[in-house]
Formats: sequence, C-alpha cells, structure tokens
Amino acid sequence: MSTRATKVTARDVSNDSNFNMAQEQPPRKGLCSLRHGLALILQLCNFSIYTQQMNLSIAITAMVNTTEAPSQPNASTERSPTDSQDYWNETLRESKAVAPVYNWTPEIQGILLSSLNYGSFLAPIPTGYVAGVFGAKYVVGAGLLVSSVLTLFIPLAADAGVALLIVLRVIQGIAQVMVLTGQYSIWVKWAPPLERSQLTTIAGSGSMLGTFLVLIAGGLLCQNLGWPYIFYLCGGIGCVCCLIWFPLVYDDPQNHPFISTGEKRYIVCSLAHEDCAPGWSLPIGAMIKSLPLWALVVSYFCEYWLFSTIMAYTPTYISSVLQANLRDSGILSALPFVVGCICIILGGLLADFLLSRKILRLVTIRKLFTAVGVLVSSGILVPLPWVRSSRGTTMAFLVLSSTFSSLCESGALINFMDIAPRYSGFLKGLLQVFSHIAAGVAPTVAGFFISQDSEMGWRNVFLLAAGIDIGGLVFYLIFGRAEVQDWAKEQMLTHL
Repeated sequence: MSTRATKVTARDVSNDSNFNMAQEQPPRKGLCSLRHGLALILQLCNFSIYTQQMNLSIAITAMVNTTEAPSQPNASTERSPTDSQDYWNETLRESKAVAPVYNWTPEIQGILLSSLNYGSFLAPIPTGYVAGVFGAKYVVGAGLLVSSVLTLFIPLAADAGVALLIVLRVIQGIAQVMVLTGQYSIWVKWAPPLERSQLTTIAGSGSMLGTFLVLIAGGLLCQNLGWPYIFYLCGGIGCVCCLIWFPLVYDDPQNHPFISTGEKRYIVCSLAHEDCAPGWSLPIGAMIKSLPLWALVVSYFCEYWLFSTIMAYTPTYISSVLQANLRDSGILSALPFVVGCICIILGGLLADFLLSRKILRLVTIRKLFTAVGVLVSSGILVPLPWVRSSRGTTMAFLVLSSTFSSLCESGALINFMDIAPRYSGFLKGLLQVFSHIAAGVAPTVAGFFISQDSEMGWRNVFLLAAGIDIGGLVFYLIFGRAEVQDWAKEQMLTHL
C-alpha cells in the first residue's frame, strides 16, 4: 500500500466542488450512517471479547471450594456469623451439584485470572503494525475466531489440569489482543476528526456491556446449569460475530459496496487534511524521545492496573466479602459495568460536543476527562473496605467508580490517535503491551495480598491501585499533548 497514492486521492477529493459541498453539509448522523453501523459491529465484537475475558472471573466463584483465604473475617453485620457461613455453604452445594469443583488456592486463582495477559504483551506491537499496513479486517476477524473457539474448550482444559488451562488462556489472550489492538486501524480511515470520540467510544462500550451481561447471566448459569455453560455461551456468541464481521466490514470506505456516495465523500474530505496513510518505516528514535508518547505509556499502565484489578476481582469481592451467593454475586457485579457502558458513550458524545462547539481545546478535553476519571474513581475505591458492612454502600461506591473511570476512554486512552494518526495501529499495539503487563501483574499481586491477610489484603489492593493510577495521572497532565507530533508527519519519512 503506497503512502503517496493515498495522499493524492485525498487531495483530489478535496478539490472537487461536490466534495466541498459535502463538507459543508455532512450526511445525516446516527445509526443510518455506515460508519456508525461499523461502530455497532465493533461494539458487538468487543462485547464478545470481553465476555470471554470476564467469564472466568464469575465462573471461578463456582469452580473452587472457596474464593477467600482461611482467615476470612466476618464481613457483614447484616447477618450473624452462623447465618453467613450457612449462606455460603448453600452456594457451594448448589455449584457442586451441577459441575465439578477444584481445590485452587487464592494464589492459583490469581495466576489463572492473570494468565490471559502473560503472553499478550508479545502480540500488540506486531498486531498494530500489520493491521496498520495491511488492514484490520482479517487481523481482527482471525483473532475473534481463535479466541471464541478456545473459549469452548476451557471446561475440558480445567479438567485436564491447571497447567493446560494456563496455556490455553495465554494463547487466547494473544488472540484477543489482535481484536482489541487491530480495530483502531479501521478508525484512521473511517472516523472524521469531530466524530472520533463518539465512534471509538460506541465501539469501546461493548467492553462494559459484555462485562455486564456475562456477570449478570454468569451467576444464574453457574447456579442452575453449571459453570461450563458460561464458556459455551461466550464462545458461541463469538463464532456468530465472526459470521457478521467478515462479510460486512471493510478497511476503507472507498471500497465498501454498501456506503452511500455522500457519506463516502464526507469521510474522505474530513480526513483529507490529516496525514493518515500508514508507512512501512517507523521513526523509532523520535518515538523513544517523545515525552507525549511516554505520557500515554505511563497513563495506560497505571489506568489498566486499577481497571484490571476491578475487572478480575469484583465478583470475588462481592461473593466473599459481602457473602453473596452465585446468583446475587453475578447481578451485583454487573451493575458497575452496565453503568460504565452507558457513561462511555455519553462521555464520547460530550467530548465531541465540547470540541465541535469550540468550548474547550482538544488537549484540555483529553486532560480534563482523564483527571476527573482517575481522581474520582480512585478516591472512591480507597475507603471501600471500610464500608463493607453495608452492601448498599459498597455497591454505590463500585458503581460510582465505574461511572467516572469510563471518562478516561475519551481522555488519555484515545489520545494516541491525536498525536500520531498515521501510526495509530502501531501505537495502540505499543500501549497495549504496557496495559497487558499491568493486567498480568495486578491480579497476581492482589491474589498474594488477599492470601496473606484477607482484611488488610483488600485494603492494600485498593490503596496500591489508586496510588498507581494517580501517579500516572500526574505524569500525563505534565507531559500529555494533543497535537500531531513532528515525528508523525510525512516529512519525517524522508529522514529514515
């Protein structure tokens, strides 16, 4: 694919009078536009991937004899100690009746929950590069298919032993990286700058939606049919998504057979002034020296540390600390994520509104959304262990934390598309490396803390996650930028 050829096409389009008219009167927005339809398809793919990421988090409460260390204190004043123990034993009897139960310690549980990310840090950079140069359609589709098929085999792997289950989840994590990283290369050619936040957040909201539904349905499936059916359902949904993805998704609007002429002109014209065409060469030296890029690296690592801890341990926290049975644990665990799904979309719409009306500059929007998301969500999580005596207060804190953390999706987490649109696929892959490192380490560290002392362990887990997240925010506020960097412009390629 030639960079020069792509630039000429955009320049020719911008000189056409009809295209200029399309710029002034863009086609009707909403679900009637193909670009928003593409966002909904990607939302469905992200939904499927996150059900596959989160299914073990809810299933593990039914797969093990206990999800808490032996020194677990009485966590609720709403029931007497005897009632709480009877309630928990009833839950275990219900799960054993329909599926096998394993004797996994908290340390092994932490390793299993983290194993999805053990090999993932190897895949994002090559995935982002390949998707940026050759297109994301087959990269994303292949990753979705592999992850979905492997999900169907998790119950068999669990019966075969912990080692095989870890290996399967490592491979599955690499396949999921292909989906989560490669999809951003599509928006380089499909997302007009003034709609970038809303399109990416509509697609990204599938992550919260998938988490919500797998948690709310997972508890019911565990209790009534058995935990294996969680994996069968999630894997089957992913296979169905593949049947939608391959025939309906194209890397470029110019080649899509169903797009209207007006929408095609509008998209191409809106992107004509941006240097979006990917090249084979990468300005590695300039990237290493770029403080705005390092600000994103640090921010990704710190935000995903907290996010991964919450994603992995919310069902365990609710079932063990709040003494909820499998059904209630799934429903309660799902509440923060359904609210987060809605707020991700609203945050993207608000960010684009502020930008299109020129109320705030782009860099201000990115930093403001990130600051509010990090400070409020971290501040709410710190006192969480001290309010465990009240189930209502605990759930309110978890919901509020998810609500505000979703604002980061319109802040630092999308900022890489602002500073270097031509390398967005590669940069997303680079940033995913650090997010997967955080996701691989955070649950393991949490499992270690909890196994040592369940009461102090949970406090240390939340304090550490909040401290890391706030530290990353400070670095991002100082060095973060939103303008296209010099090393990401076309003239830099002449020096490589």
